[in-house]
Amino acid sequence: MECLNLKDLFTVAHFIKTRCEHGLKAGENKDKNYVFFEVEILDPKSKAQLCYLDKVEPSATIAEIKSLFHKTYPKLYPSRQALKLHPEGKALSDEDVLEDLPVGTTATMFFQDLGPQIGWTMVFLAECLGPLFVYLLFYFRLPYIYRHEYDYIRSPLKVVRLACWCHCLHYIKKLVETIFIHRFSDGTVPLRTIMLLCLYYWGFASWQAYYINHPLYTPATYGRLQIYSALAVFLLCEFGNLSVHLILNRISCNGSKPTEIPYPTNNPFTWLFFFVSCPNYTYEVGSWISFAVMTQCVPVGVFAFLSLIQMTIWARAKHKTYAQEFKDYPELRTAIIPLFF
Repeated sequence: MECLNLKDLFTVAHFIKTRCEHGLKAGENKDKNYVFFEVEILDPKSKAQLCYLDKVEPSATIAEIKSLFHKTYPKLYPSRQALKLHPEGKALSDEDVLEDLPVGTTATMFFQDLGPQIGWTMVFLAECLGPLFVYLLFYFRLPYIYRHEYDYIRSPLKVVRLACWCHCLHYIKKLVETIFIHRFSDGTVPLRTIMLLCLYYWGFASWQAYYINHPLYTPATYGRLQIYSALAVFLLCEFGNLSVHLILNRISCNGSKPTEIPYPTNNPFTWLFFFVSCPNYTYEVGSWISFAVMTQCVPVGVFAFLSLIQMTIWARAKHKTYAQEFKDYPELRTAIIPLFF
């Protein structure tokens, strides 16, 4: 091997020194040109500073800022926080990026405490368990509901028993779907909202059960034909609803947004996907309408009508999301009612 002389060694050393100095200066210039953000979080009423975050990455999301705020206030977990650019403004989305917001390098945000939060799984369980047990209290005619002589005496009418089985089937199915089929986002619901939802569902279940299981209840006008025809439609809608939920369970999503279009399978109950975006809502409304026809009960009819309104709103919103996310979305589909809306 040839050996380097002293002059060559000095040349190599000078080259290495020059490269290192150049790299160091480049790094310094990069750090000098890289702009960090400062985030100040204030109380919306007193304008007092709650938290000051220094050297926040421009690419940081609101969700990441909430996590940093959570380190300062451990009791205020991210789902309990709402951050706004104006005290009376709209809360920022967790997906919003800091550098995309209409703020300078020093961003001022206002904090709102949303109160205790509960996940969607618990919300659905609370909505379903209540009506299931409340209805049975009226069906078995526990004391202090009707007159004393009717305590623990069930109605002799067969339609009353069928109504109880259908009502229980509906909510047991929803419980099973909640536990084993539905996939929920990481979103939460305020505790006070859950109380209102429970009041709504439990209250309607009580109202329906009171009249259907009342000692003076009279069966449907057209007798067995009306009862069993409605029963058949109810069972078909329940199975159709389950079939659609199984398809939706296999659809991949990015948070609450779908990443693929749901299509029907060989199961005939999924063919409603040819015509509507949310056949699960169509079947759900169909179940309640058929239950109202079978029992010929006004409270059930009122609940079915309100369900149609609410699910139409949900379906139209989801239909709009599908149309925006996918350019090749089937044009024949409407939101919830085939060929109408």
